[in-house]
Amino acid sequence: MAIALPQPPRIVPAAAKAAKPQLRTAERRTAILEAATVVFGARGYNRGSLVEIAERVGITHAGILHHFGSKEQLLLAVLAHRDGADIDRLDEHASPVGDAFLDRLVHTAHYGAERVSAIKAHAVLSAESVTGDHPAQQHFRDRFAGMRERVASDLALAVGLDDADPRVVTAASAIVGATEGLQTQWLLDPVRVDMPAALRLVIDAIVANLRRSAAAPPQPEAAAPTRAF
Repeated sequence: MAIALPQPPRIVPAAAKAAKPQLRTAERRTAILEAATVVFGARGYNRGSLVEIAERVGITHAGILHHFGSKEQLLLAVLAHRDGADIDRLDEHASPVGDAFLDRLVHTAHYGAERVSAIKAHAVLSAESVTGDHPAQQHFRDRFAGMRERVASDLALAVGLDDADPRVVTAASAIVGATEGLQTQWLLDPVRVDMPAALRLVIDAIVANLRRSAAAPPQPEAAAPTRAF
């Protein structure tokens, strides 16, 4: 009768041992960020509680602080997480420029139904950020400045003007403002507000206006009035 020999212990590489806890940590952080997005979107930053966020994830209030340190740091991580998701969505395609980028803005609006929580959190938190010393104020100031700069750059390419031209700078602000305002209207009345169609109408009108302006011959400067002595 053969005697079964004991099997040597299976040796797991140290790197593999470390990978599992790291994976679990990353998954837990993502779950916290997604729960916080929902809570902040429903109640705002000031009224959204870490306890409610923790309950959604199935951990304790202390568990949230273990991963993010403070409520303010969690808020900033939520905003960075949302921005990262937007960048990943754009990176699914070749980076568009000019007219193609403006088309991408309209196309992105079609994703609204898939990311209601993120859009709602953005709308609520950006509105809150104008008050007092809100911790997200600088984030949104930088975000809007970056959006205006990017839109101005691609708008200038599309219409044949310089991106520092006051007409282009103003038009970029109008497009960013329309995008933000339409998101809020859509959240309040998604059945009646067609966000992509409305944004397309705004962008097409602005582009057409700028192209007419760029093609118009320069106006001669008015002669200075003659002073009588």
